[in-house]
Amino acid sequence: MNKSDLIKHISTQAELSKSQSEEALNAILCGISNTLASGDDVTLIGFGSFKVSQRAARTGRNPKTGEPISIAANRIPSFKAGKALKDALQF
Repeated sequence: MNKSDLIKHISTQAELSKSQSEEALNAILCGISNTLASGDDVTLIGFGSFKVSQRAARTGRNPKTGEPISIAANRIPSFKAGKALKDALQF
């Protein structure tokens, strides 16, 4: 499912127009992104949690030359599925 498929699904389920559904989805994604950018977590009970993890600086290797390179520390988003989502995926 891609973003346009998700918009169609929201439109059908919530009985909204596609433009309203797209605005709602964009607002949700923007809210999650902004919250994570500020360093806070986002928890959707039953669905899962989004959080920002720190990745430490490390030394890597250039795959072409094998020469060591330094990789800077950075922040990465992560997602942990909630119980209801895990249960929904069981057969």
